[in-house]
Amino acid sequence: MAIAMRIRAGNGDIRILMTHPSENGLRKDAKSGQLVPAHFVKNMTVVVNGKTVLYGQLGGGISKDPYHAFKVRGMKTGDKVTVTAEDNTGDKGSIETSAS
Repeated sequence: MAIAMRIRAGNGDIRILMTHPSENGLRKDAKSGQLVPAHFVKNMTVVVNGKTVLYGQLGGGISKDPYHAFKVRGMKTGDKVTVTAEDNTGDKGSIETSAS
């Protein structure tokens, strides 16, 4: 499963909603009693006009369908914003938009 994302950028605000099941590896399956394998977003990079403005190493404590929001100083209308993410199984996702 690839990481699906929606992004909204404008007025220096960047908001990212990822679609990802996120399992921390500690929950037991109700039917089998076996541990559900860990499956989480392990890193995320946000680039504005070719410059990395955020790099995060995430872990199993991130919730299902994580939402991230933050401000970028100096961002202007039309700036190109790219977000990439990878999970611990190697699945990747990327999205690009222009700030409004």
